Formats: sequence, structure tokens, C-alpha cells
Amino acid sequence: MTKVRNLLERKDQVLYAIEPEAPVLAAIEQMATHSIGALLVMQGEQLLGIVSERDYARKVILLGRSSAETPVWMIMSAPVTQVAPDESINTCMLLMTEKKFRHLPVVEHGRVIGMLSIGDLVKRIIDDQATEIDQLQRYIAS
Repeated sequence: MTKVRNLLERKDQVLYAIEPEAPVLAAIEQMATHSIGALLVMQGEQLLGIVSERDYARKVILLGRSSAETPVWMIMSAPVTQVAPDESINTCMLLMTEKKFRHLPVVEHGRVIGMLSIGDLVKRIIDDQATEIDQLQRYIAS
């Protein structure tokens, strides 16, 4: 079973974060610049929440708030569901599916060490299945 740690080893280790007092507009600009769908909301090393494009759509646009004047803390999702690096990717997929979110921070000893997206998990599961199919086909052919 593939563990989160194995998945993080293959991923770019850049973590994108924003402070809770920053304006939502800055968060949206950062997401657009880096082509990502969510940012960690952090105060120093402490994870406070996550802000996503979905939060923006539902809590700023639909409520008629100003992106430039609304602080990130007002729209972030908190508390944050998080996983340890030794968790299985299947468990992560179940969490994300059941709780209906697309980004999952990985925390070890109280420190954020990575973030997984639903796309990361789907890609790895597909890759693992393709490897297993290939191995089964070779076994059958031999």
C-alpha cells in the first residue's frame, strides 16, 4: 500500500501559504500565479486553515464581498483535516471523498511537510493500477 510519504518524495516540495490577515485578492493572485487551487493559511509555522478557489466562490463572490478588503481568515476553511506521512493514500482518498474537499495538508511533529491534491492521489492510484495490470499480464503470459 502506497503511503503519503512515498507520494511526497515524488512531488515538488514547494508549499504555498498566505497569512490570515492578507486580503483574499492576494490569495487569488498567488493561486493564479502558481496554477494551484488552494493555499495553506499559516501564522509562522502554525497551520490555521486552507483557502481555496471554492472558498472564494462561495464566501466572497456569492456574498458580494470585496476581494481587496476581505481578509483570508474570514473565508478560510478551518479546522483543517490533515494526515501524517505514514497514512495510506487510500485513506486520504476516502477522507477527501467523504468530507468533500480537494486539498489535504501532511503534518509531521506539528509541522506542515506537504500538501496533497485529489489529482495527486488519482494519478498515483492510476499509476499503481497500471503497474499491477502489467505484472499480472506478464505472469499470465509466462
